[in-house]
Amino acid sequence: MSRIPFELAETLAAVVDEGTLDAAARRLHVTPSAVSQRIKTLEDQLGRLVLVRSKPVRATEAGAAIVRLARQAALLEHDTLAALGDGPADGSLMRVPLAVNADSLGTWFLEPLARLGRRHPVVFDLHRDDQDFTAGLLESGTVMGAVTSRAGALSGCLVSVLGAMRYEAVATPAFAAHWLGGERAVDLAAAPLVDFDRRDDLQNAWLLAQGVDPARPPRHYVPASNDFATATILGLGWAMLPRLQSQDALDAGELVLLGGDPVDVVLHWQQWNLRSPLLDAIADEIVAEGRRVLAPVD
Repeated sequence: MSRIPFELAETLAAVVDEGTLDAAARRLHVTPSAVSQRIKTLEDQLGRLVLVRSKPVRATEAGAAIVRLARQAALLEHDTLAALGDGPADGSLMRVPLAVNADSLGTWFLEPLARLGRRHPVVFDLHRDDQDFTAGLLESGTVMGAVTSRAGALSGCLVSVLGAMRYEAVATPAFAAHWLGGERAVDLAAAPLVDFDRRDDLQNAWLLAQGVDPARPPRHYVPASNDFATATILGLGWAMLPRLQSQDALDAGELVLLGGDPVDVVLHWQQWNLRSPLLDAIADEIVAEGRRVLAPVD
C-alpha cells in the first residue's frame, strides 16, 4: 500500500492504549465491530498482522510502527491547530503518553506536568517502569518521551541529561539499633531489607560495596514508591531511598543513614526528534525541573 489511512492508524493506537477493542470503541464513539473491521482492513492493506489479540492486546512490530505514526500525526495536528489559533472541533485535549520511573514520579516529575497542564490543552498518560526499561516504551512508540537511564540517543530521538537520583541506605533508629549493632557484614547479611520489585538492584549494589552477598538478606517487596518509603519509615527493613524522599524523615529523626557510599542513578530525558512546539515545551519543563532538583552530573 502507498498510504496508511489516518483513521485506521488512530484506531490501532486507541486499541493498544485501552487494551481491548471494546474499550477502544467507547473512546472512539463507535461500535466494537467497527473497530474490529478497521483493524482487519489495516491488516489486509499492510499484508501483515498489527495486533496480538491477547488480554490486554499488544501491537506486533509492524503495529508498533503504525502506533508511532498515529501518535506523531496527532501531535503535529495539535501543533498545527495551535499555530492557527484553533483547537479540536470536539474540544478534546491532546493526549500525551510519557514514561517515567517510580521514584521520579513519586518525588519531582508531577510538578512540571502541572505547570504544563495550566498552559496547554493536554492530558498526560503516564507509564511507570524502571528507568532501565522506560526506553523500550519510547522505542515501541508507546510514549512520546521518557525518563530513562539510557544515555545514548535512541533512534529518532533527542536526549538531554537530567541529573543523578542519589540513593542512600537508611533505616529507622530502632531498626539500626536492633539489627546493626555488631559486626557490620554479618548484621547486614541477616537484616531484612525492602526491595521495590525483583528488578530493583539498588540494594544489591550497596550490599556488594559493603562486602555482603546480596543473596543472603531476607527481603520485603513493596512495589510502589511512596509505600516503599513508608515501609522503611515504619521499620519494616532498611532500604536505599533518594534524598528527595528521605530528607524530611532524616531531619525529623525518623530515619538514620547507615553509611557507605551513596548510589547515583543518572537520569536522562529522551523524546521523539520532531519539530513540535508542544513536545519542546514538555522537554523544557521536565529538563529544567530535573536539573533543579537532581544531583549534578560531572
